[in-house]
Amino acid sequence: MLCCMPGVAFVPALLVSWSSAAFIISYVIAVLAGHVEPLVPYISDTGTKPPESGIFGFMINISALLGVITMYIRYLLIEKQNESSHFVRSSCNIFSLCIGLMGCIGMGIVATFQELSVPSVHDIGALVAFGSGVIYITLQSIISYKSCPQWNTYFVCHIRMAISVISCIAFIPMIVFASQISMTKIDWTPGEK
Repeated sequence: MLCCMPGVAFVPALLVSWSSAAFIISYVIAVLAGHVEPLVPYISDTGTKPPESGIFGFMINISALLGVITMYIRYLLIEKQNESSHFVRSSCNIFSLCIGLMGCIGMGIVATFQELSVPSVHDIGALVAFGSGVIYITLQSIISYKSCPQWNTYFVCHIRMAISVISCIAFIPMIVFASQISMTKIDWTPGEK
């Protein structure tokens, strides 16, 4: 089975490294080109204008693919562990995988439809990506607790749940503040709201 193959643990590390590089590289190019202000721009702002938009789109699509692979490996791992322990219903594991895959599709939409080109599609993709991501990590935290102590330590479960709670808390203001913005614009002039 794929999840039991030696070395498969490199995939989540590759996902984190590649995604971080995608954000950092597009940020550096956008700042050097003068397309964004260096102080905390939105991630999407750093991938809106060429040449960084091409790099951002390509790298985020690869991140979405790596996310799919990582989630599928996690799904297979839980299925294999569940064969001997029966700590979670298979349908819960499948549901969690489907939610995670929706988040990866949202990432692909964000990467493909730039913020200024097709803002409504971009925003829907971002909502799907972040919303599904929050639900996915919460479900995975619950599954981790159900697998304790045989397959996880409580320390790991507590860290996963803390990340889930922080994500849920961060998601709420994101929705509230995003709904207050009527237009997407990068270049602001003095006097504008």
